Amino acid sequence: MTTTELRRRVAERARELRGELVGLSHRLHAEPEVAFEEHRSAAAITALAERAGFAVERGVGGLPTAFDARIGSGDLVIAYCAEYDALPGLGHACGHNVNGASATGAALALGAVADELGLTVRLIGTPAEEDRGGKAYLIEAGVFDGVGAAMMAHADEKDQVDGGSLAICAWDIAYTGRPAHAAAAPWEGVNALDALTVAQTSLGLLRQQLPRDAVVHGIVTDGGQAANVIPARTAARYEIRADSLERLHDIRRRVRACFEAGAVATGAELTLTPHGHDFAELRQDGELSAVYAAAAEELGRTVDRAPGRTASTDMGNVSRLVPAIHPMLGYDTGGARQHTAEFAAAGTSPGADRAVLDGAVAMAWTGVECGARPALRERLLAGVRERSA
Repeated sequence: MTTTELRRRVAERARELRGELVGLSHRLHAEPEVAFEEHRSAAAITALAERAGFAVERGVGGLPTAFDARIGSGDLVIAYCAEYDALPGLGHACGHNVNGASATGAALALGAVADELGLTVRLIGTPAEEDRGGKAYLIEAGVFDGVGAAMMAHADEKDQVDGGSLAICAWDIAYTGRPAHAAAAPWEGVNALDALTVAQTSLGLLRQQLPRDAVVHGIVTDGGQAANVIPARTAARYEIRADSLERLHDIRRRVRACFEAGAVATGAELTLTPHGHDFAELRQDGELSAVYAAAAEELGRTVDRAPGRTASTDMGNVSRLVPAIHPMLGYDTGGARQHTAEFAAAGTSPGADRAVLDGAVAMAWTGVECGARPALRERLLAGVRERSA
């Protein structure tokens, strides 16, 4: 069967599934679930995969809301990463309902021709992208072992390929002091809130000396319980971003010193705990990006091919392990950016629904080319052999 015929069959299969894929996107959007609590979301996707003939393993990597759905028995493994976690208080303000539905559609469409192409198609459910990094946990557990190429598309204001992202780490910060009456005997206390204030002031001064791509930001999660009591405990969560993991490690040392300064200045005890996994910077495969972009343009989409930079994603960890792509999949959001209520509201618009189907077809066509182009296929298989040696 020719590549043209295989592509036609893949597109037909995706269009047959349009109602179910759009319905899936809307269902995820209507029932947002935050990191590691995405039980209904994972169940909806795996049910659709099982109806399509995929063998599904749930709870992979020790994560209850992760899964691995497979079809085909070829030596080249193409994996699609489905994201479906939401943001606390904002729902799908990052568009993961579109992400998850488009990845599901791509896997189901390519799965229809897996045997003809000598492929194994996997749909990997990757929870907690917004918090802690589910993909990094799955990599540690060996879930991505043997994968030749990995793909996903991410909702955005416009279509873009070959972009990068910032590496990121997160900390949970706590200061423990000693309570005292804030008016009658404040000198008897050790003020944990002062410790956090000193740390934040130090961070504000440090920012002038940081590289331009570096970002430090956070929230106070506990600032004390009563205004007339010297705070005995305060807590915060902070994130640090940089253009690479290597640069991140250097910046992290300097940021840690700011939090230590708060403890030294006040006498409070500092506890600093890593929050989830570090996210690596995104390194997209140039050849796969070009194949995807051509497919998206064939579908009538306008694709920005100029290298840009997204925020941060645990797909970066995947991209350091296997050839991967993470194109942005655009639709009209009224100018709203990700992580806003307005962006979330656009997630079930006609443009978002079209993005689900177009993203599925473009990624599935990219999978077809992975199997059908001899040189590309051999490069992907050689990478698997090298990583397995």
